[in-house]
Amino acid sequence: MKIEIPRMKNMTRIEATTELKAPYQPAKWLSRTGPVLGLFLVCVIFGFLVGPQFFRTGNLELIARQTAIVAVAALGMTVVIASAGIDLSVGSVVSLSTVIIALLLRAGIPPLAAVLAAVAAGVFCGAIVGMLVTRLRLLPFIVTLGMMLVVRGAAKGLADEQRVEAPITWINDLLRSSAGTTSWLVLPAGVWIIIALSLMTGVMLEYTRFGRHIFAIGSNERTARLCGVRIDACKLAIYSIGAGFAGLAGVMQFSKLSVGDPTVAVGLELDVIAAVIIGGGSLLGGRGSVFGTLLGATIMAVIQLGSSQRGMPNWVQQIVTGGIIILAVALDHWRQHGHNYSQH
Repeated sequence: MKIEIPRMKNMTRIEATTELKAPYQPAKWLSRTGPVLGLFLVCVIFGFLVGPQFFRTGNLELIARQTAIVAVAALGMTVVIASAGIDLSVGSVVSLSTVIIALLLRAGIPPLAAVLAAVAAGVFCGAIVGMLVTRLRLLPFIVTLGMMLVVRGAAKGLADEQRVEAPITWINDLLRSSAGTTSWLVLPAGVWIIIALSLMTGVMLEYTRFGRHIFAIGSNERTARLCGVRIDACKLAIYSIGAGFAGLAGVMQFSKLSVGDPTVAVGLELDVIAAVIIGGGSLLGGRGSVFGTLLGATIMAVIQLGSSQRGMPNWVQQIVTGGIIILAVALDHWRQHGHNYSQH
């Protein structure tokens, strides 16, 4: 049987270029540019609703400080979601972290040691989740849902179900406004910490073997296992890192509150997950971007701050936030569907 193959010499240069060009993929284009366009659109809307003062330097700094808590936790969630996992205990870990810091500071422990202890507590919670997921083969959704209640209960027990007062230290200055000060940092120290952590996380995901293993597990765990990836060890590290970032987000939360509060950050995990998905991550795993996550966290902060400055009631803000979460999941589904369709 003779098969005829069309010869390129019979085609014009333009025709050949068109023939070889990849088809337009709107899902891929949206994944790359969507977060930037979304932030621009949200800023324009609230700039119109609030007025020119919304773009003043002080207000932009306030947005950066408001973004801090969600952004830190979302960095860890990016790692978890990229591996096709989920962590619903983020808000509880944040509350536990604030209580631990307050108790240690009140006991006379140095601030740096208190911060390290809070982060270590988060890592410990994440390690427990990782052990349950890998050893007992339990679904991350169920494990972290139970862990959310366990950690929240532990925070309330340690705090005796009340706020824990603590002495003022440099921790309280992490998210303090730089307006009216002579600080050369321009932005609060906590914002610079987030920038440094973002660079480190981005380098880890993009240029290290561990980062490649994270995406490999999220894309196809079975194939990754056959390729020699140590799945259990990687998942243990992934959930430990994610919860460690949540513990650090608790440090930022304590800087904002100046007290240990076991009831704080209820529902924070929804904002964190939404930030990752808006930023281009996928609940099915295999995809995630540090830059996109930061944009997603900024979008959430702009909406919440803009709603407050516009004088919208809290119930309206909750409706808007819930709508954004639904939209984020719908976009994730559309991106995934569009990607799969383009491959056929």
